[in-house]
Amino acid sequence: MKQFYDPAAVTLLTGFLGSGKTTLINELVSDPRMHETAVIINEFGSIAIDHDLVRTGSERYMRTTTGCLCCSATSDIRTSLHELHEARMEGAIGPISRVVIETTGLADPAPIINSLIPGGAPATALRDHAVARHFYLQGVITTFDTIDGRSTLASFIEGWKQLAFADAVILTKTDIAEEKRNWALELAVLNPAARFHDRHAPGFDLVSLLGETPYSVSRKAEDVNGWLAMERLAAHPEHDHDPNRHGDEIEAFYLTSETPLDPDAIGILLGVLVSPQNRGLIRMKGLVALSDDPERPMVIHAVQHRMDPTVRLPRWPSEERGTRIVLIGMDLPQRQIRALFAALVARSKKSRRKTA
Repeated sequence: MKQFYDPAAVTLLTGFLGSGKTTLINELVSDPRMHETAVIINEFGSIAIDHDLVRTGSERYMRTTTGCLCCSATSDIRTSLHELHEARMEGAIGPISRVVIETTGLADPAPIINSLIPGGAPATALRDHAVARHFYLQGVITTFDTIDGRSTLASFIEGWKQLAFADAVILTKTDIAEEKRNWALELAVLNPAARFHDRHAPGFDLVSLLGETPYSVSRKAEDVNGWLAMERLAAHPEHDHDPNRHGDEIEAFYLTSETPLDPDAIGILLGVLVSPQNRGLIRMKGLVALSDDPERPMVIHAVQHRMDPTVRLPRWPSEERGTRIVLIGMDLPQRQIRALFAALVARSKKSRRKTA
């Protein structure tokens, strides 16, 4: 039997690669105040990893989309929301009062926002009308990396746009940043209406940033309305865009193996990947199966050449096993990296045979 619900608020969580979005999603969904929250994650590339890094639990609705969000945002987001609407109408899931959409770090927010606000992207199917009736964009939250954010703004227009569209900007990594700056003052020129919050400040409460009133571009920089208007005029026809590429420069590729790696082998690999020689590395993340305890995967993260401390999970987060590492960057030496990885896998296989 179908049920009927009030329109659900949609919160867009954006921010450049490695700025801490997944950490905040984990914090959000673990808060008991967010028990009626669904999560939609968009990842750059054709292999999803983030869904295994978000601890939503089996009771929470979560969907992952992959590929080129800059070209398919309208269809992907509306399709995901329509599937969520149908699921709750049919009683397949419980009540949903809020949806959090985590975008890939390379996403331009304009097409996503246009697909969710009145007067934005035109409806092209009955699905779109249903989404407009049952969901509304409540707000945009952007994470800003206080260590690498300045170089991001100098190199990627997406970083500028993510800040410009935000209602709230969350300053991340302030606990480890060596340089202390007045980021609120510096970034206000990009978005005079934004509220700035230190992720590590005492009393920081992510849930309190989520409101109920519809999203508005009032008081934001003039560029915001221009970007939305340009996006509405631009055509995004279906095409055979490579889901592992963003523009002509940024590309994602993957290292996968069913063979658990020796701990020293993964140490060698990570040392090479984050070395200064790989100047084009923007982001690395993955789950690694290790031979000393294959049932407890290692989580790895790196932003440019800074490696986060590795963490061992108590168990695999899903039925999918085996090492999956995604590398995102510009002009990375793929052939050499793949050759090194293959050699380390072969070495690990040989080591296992000797101890068997």
